[in-house]
Amino acid sequence: MAETTFFPRRLILGAAVISGVLLALAVHMLGARYGLDLGGLWRSDTHEFIPAGAAIAWWLIATVGFSGGYFTATLMQSAADGQIPQRMRQFLIAVGVLLLAGAGQVASAPSPVPTVSGVLAGLAALCLGAVMAFCGAHFALRRG
Repeated sequence: MAETTFFPRRLILGAAVISGVLLALAVHMLGARYGLDLGGLWRSDTHEFIPAGAAIAWWLIATVGFSGGYFTATLMQSAADGQIPQRMRQFLIAVGVLLLAGAGQVASAPSPVPTVSGVLAGLAALCLGAVMAFCGAHFALRRG
């Protein structure tokens, strides 16, 4: 019988946070292309209290960051035990590559958002994704 290999907790936590942040930034870039822009929070030309697109973008980035961190930490713990089937690994890798490739394509196009607002929105998405990915990974590691 094969020995069980355990990844160090900090390695799993770091990889899960990085994965969650990358997924959150990819969703931020894809959402900005379709009008879901966090930069709407800093615009003064709208007469709404908080534009609906900004609120949806905020929740979408937070959800993707949290779930990305949570599922990455869970999968890394399962991978050390050899419990992930080969086809599931290939599927998850393909989904991650396609999401990041789509975000790269969107990032290479000209931005529809003004520069200062876009930078602030990007930093807010980065911070939100990092916090939520850390929380998701932490909960996954405490559960396991």
